[in-house]
Amino acid sequence: MGKTIRQLSEELKLSKQAINQRINSINGFRSKHTYKVKNHLEIDNQGVKMLANFDKQKRQERQTNRQAENDKGKNIDHILLKQLDVKDQQISKLQKSLDQQQQLQLATLAENRQLKNHIQELSGLLESSNSTQKRQVTKKNDNFPNNDNSSHIKDKNGVVGTDEKQKKIHKNKTNKSWWHFWK
Repeated sequence: MGKTIRQLSEELKLSKQAINQRINSINGFRSKHTYKVKNHLEIDNQGVKMLANFDKQKRQERQTNRQAENDKGKNIDHILLKQLDVKDQQISKLQKSLDQQQQLQLATLAENRQLKNHIQELSGLLESSNSTQKRQVTKKNDNFPNNDNSSHIKDKNGVVGTDEKQKKIHKNKTNKSWWHFWK
């Protein structure tokens, strides 16, 4: 035989509203476990057991839900940790690449400095050899027996020209030297 909501509330020490809330929260409870006797709603023995164990059942459901949420959280944490590891590896590779690039750039700068110094040395040697050639030309001019020809010299092809013409040719040759393209 079943119990009424009043009897059940006295037995479980809950209010009638609390019993009604429990009945409403369980799906299909009214249709399976309640019946009308005269003007009262009675709950069968199985329904009474369900309502008595309602708190235990809710706690178990909550624990199960919490555990499922924790498992999901752990899975998400695990996935995120893997992603962080991958990102850390990517960052490490990028840093190594950046270091290599910087080292190459420094090596290139050092090599450029060496080449620049070498070019400066070569241009200094070229200038000194040009001044030596001029001195030699003036010595040859001084050795000419005729002073009228002192302003004429022979170039590499054996053509006789004036000092000014020779200076222009020399100037054009130095401007067309290979190291002027580096500027």
